[in-house]
Amino acid sequence: MLYPKKVKYRKWQTGRRNLKRVRVETRGVKLAFGSHGLKASTHGRITAQELEAARKTMSRAIKKVGKIWVRVFPDRPFTQKPAEVKMGKGKGDLAGYCVEVNPGRILFEIDGVPGVEARDALRKAGSKVSVKTIVIERSQ
Repeated sequence: MLYPKKVKYRKWQTGRRNLKRVRVETRGVKLAFGSHGLKASTHGRITAQELEAARKTMSRAIKKVGKIWVRVFPDRPFTQKPAEVKMGKGKGDLAGYCVEVNPGRILFEIDGVPGVEARDALRKAGSKVSVKTIVIERSQ
């Protein structure tokens, strides 16, 4: 699974969530490597486990032919308190890493397989992540 080798701060603050203000991604919005891509259409946080599940699903679908690029990296730590613990008593323990995604961000790219197979693999991978996604193609 993906996680950073070293972090400066073990626990991060949660951050603001103003759902009225729509933040659209400006970096990582165009296909750079492959012919097909999976683009996020909603805001959310994708965990390292979700990214790994999506990657495995894609690699199974294309059967060792072609190449897959993962365009996001989970570097944001998130914490979780144990089950049945009362409120207070400090922040929870580190539970894993995630990546914060805004609409327009490309998550995966794929190349070297026919268009139908690539779209099918990306559609299956999109069902593994917790944000709504769309499959895009490079314009010829």
